[in-house]
Order: sequence, then structure tokens, then C-alpha cells
Amino acid sequence: MMKNLLEKVNETVLELWTGILLWGIVCQLVPVWFVKDKAGYSLGLWLGILLAGASAFHMWWSLDKGLDRGGAAQGYIRKHAFVRYAVIVAVFAAVMLTGAANPLAAFLGIMGLKAGAYLQPFVHKRLHPEEDREDSPEWNRQAGQTAGAENEEKKEVNL
Repeated sequence: MMKNLLEKVNETVLELWTGILLWGIVCQLVPVWFVKDKAGYSLGLWLGILLAGASAFHMWWSLDKGLDRGGAAQGYIRKHAFVRYAVIVAVFAAVMLTGAANPLAAFLGIMGLKAGAYLQPFVHKRLHPEEDREDSPEWNRQAGQTAGAENEEKKEVNL
């Protein structure tokens, strides 16, 4: 089942998950030594990381399904964004009301979604070093075609 899921999921989502996981590891290894309730911090952090990963998947899934709907896409995507935020708020409320985990650490974990988005280009470069765009013959060919087309337009204007 996991193999089927990984085959269906967009490569960008996998790179986003990698960035979220890296964020979680850094946030686990560094600040955990400075908090009193290490278990509460860790539980909150990894709960937030789990929410971030689930949000990334749900965002991809709802956009993928929503864009197939044509004119109804905007309402569909908004509805699913609301569901995503409602789940996050419900989990945060449960964390705060039960006191089982550190809510600030959970927030730090959910910020892994943003950190993963910023890390995604770097993760992509590390996973696919052969795709260096500027050295690629295809990139140079496309850039040359564009420059040539612009020069032709300038010649026509000058005549």
C-alpha cells in the first residue's frame, strides 16, 4: 500500500515531506536540551510534524482533484482548505485542553510545512543533481531560441 501511495504522490510532495522531516529532526535535536518537559516537547513537536505532513498531502490531493472540476474548482479547494484548518485547530485545542503535549512545540512542528516549502528547492537539487538547468543542453537551446526570436523582432522594428 505504501508503495502505491508513493507512486501516486507528486515528487514535489515527497520533497516537501523530506524538508518537513529535516525540520523536525533539527527542532528535536537542538531545543530539546533546553526544555524541562522533554516528553511533552517531543510529543508536541512530532504531532505538529505529523500535521504538517498530512496538510501537505491533503493540499496536494485537494488541488489535484479540485483543478479537474473546472468552474467549481475554487469552491472545492476553499472547502478543503477549511477542512484542513479545522483539523489543525481541533488538534491544537485538544493539545491545549489535555495538556498532554507542549502546544508551542506543536506549533513549531506545524511550521515545518513552511520550512519544508522553503527547503524544497534545496532538497530537489540534492536529490536530482543531474538536472542543473543552466548547464542543460535543453535549457541553453530554449534560451537561445528565445533570444533569437527577440532579435528578429528588433530587426523588424528597426526596418
